[in-house]
Amino acid sequence: MPKFDFSEYHKQRPMIQLAPLVDIAFWALMFFMIIAVFNQMEVQVNMTLPKSKTAVQSAQSAGKIVINITRDGQFIVNQKRYTSTGLAIMLREVSKLFPNQQVIIRADELTYHKYVIQALDACGLSNLSDVSFSTLRDESK
Repeated sequence: MPKFDFSEYHKQRPMIQLAPLVDIAFWALMFFMIIAVFNQMEVQVNMTLPKSKTAVQSAQSAGKIVINITRDGQFIVNQKRYTSTGLAIMLREVSKLFPNQQVIIRADELTYHKYVIQALDACGLSNLSDVSFSTLRDESK
């Protein structure tokens, strides 16, 4: 009976290791899921931001507080609604833990000025001084 002899090429065929490939795919998936959640957290509030021709990008810290103010004067922070007094209480508690906390105020372009002032008063009473406003850059000429 003749002996079937594999060539040297067939004996040393490259092997694809699936375990490291699955690990890399899993970590990439987790990374993009986490990024997507953080990006949509504040975008879910349906608002039209005012436009500014002189808007500049500011340096932002990772743990910033974003106060969304809707047209009807509701304060939304991390998808939780607050009254003006509730916002002041929450900011006071945050300032005790993090005295130099950055605050960004995102107000709808049709929001009454008094609601923005209430948010600024809440920040002032909580001794939070790093406050900035979110706008869109006006690209029209």
